[in-house]
Amino acid sequence: MARFFTPLLLALLWLLSQLPLPLLAWLGRAIGRLSWWLVRSRREVALRNLALCMPELSEARRLEVAREHFAIVGQGLVEHGLSWYASRERLKRLIHVEGNAALAEHSERPVMWLVPHFIALDIAAVAVQLFQSRPVVSVYQPQSNAVFDAAILRGRLRFGNGGRLYSRFESARAVMRSVREGYGFFNLPDMDFGERDAAFVPFFGVPAATLLAPSRLARALNMVVQPVVAEVLPRGQGYRVRFLEPLPDFPSDDAVADTARMNRWIEQEVRRMPEQYLWVHKRFKTRPLGEPSFYA
Repeated sequence: MARFFTPLLLALLWLLSQLPLPLLAWLGRAIGRLSWWLVRSRREVALRNLALCMPELSEARRLEVAREHFAIVGQGLVEHGLSWYASRERLKRLIHVEGNAALAEHSERPVMWLVPHFIALDIAAVAVQLFQSRPVVSVYQPQSNAVFDAAILRGRLRFGNGGRLYSRFESARAVMRSVREGYGFFNLPDMDFGERDAAFVPFFGVPAATLLAPSRLARALNMVVQPVVAEVLPRGQGYRVRFLEPLPDFPSDDAVADTARMNRWIEQEVRRMPEQYLWVHKRFKTRPLGEPSFYA
């Protein structure tokens, strides 16, 4: 059954990518608002995350943030085909870049782009490929559906100048080898993948299993770490991708301290636009020994 529906889904994404962005934004937001009522489990995850991370907000304000978040999630889903199918020229018109996007081209040291999970994450990946020429390596979650998995690889690497995507289940050696060959590393540091190679460090004051890899890889490969944040602009006006100044004195010789510092930076960016962070992800799924689940 999946083999039948997957080509139809990809065809739908291609068709949607041909529409004007303001129309896509309207359609996506409508779908997102509908999903607020239909996808109860993810609604509860988002509200729980917001209660944990932003207890200082009133319940009414957190509800407002969560509703707007679902609208933007729907928008991101409907607009997803743009990153896979829109032309280079159209994407360059839609993506508004701020900061030094070409740092990797001029740096004497290899560059790691540190990219948190905001809704426009895939647009950040496109920007890294379009606005500088160094090839990109990254890690992704492989799909059980072979057709969809191939579409992900093709879509995410089409502007990549020979880019590479490795499964998150593979050894870090493949990424390290690519970096030594001259690739920049597009790193997604803020999802809960369990306790392996992670530490419990505060995220909005809550211990969160957070990968130590950004610090460890940057130290092992003498990398410059440049934060990148992608933002959906209102009313279908496009996207803003901010290439920030490299983190000073990062990494240090203390990977846990670096990881806590990284989370504090992500917190600052989330507070700038809380509706656009990926609240539907169970960020606190893994708990320290003996602690009950937040999502039971």
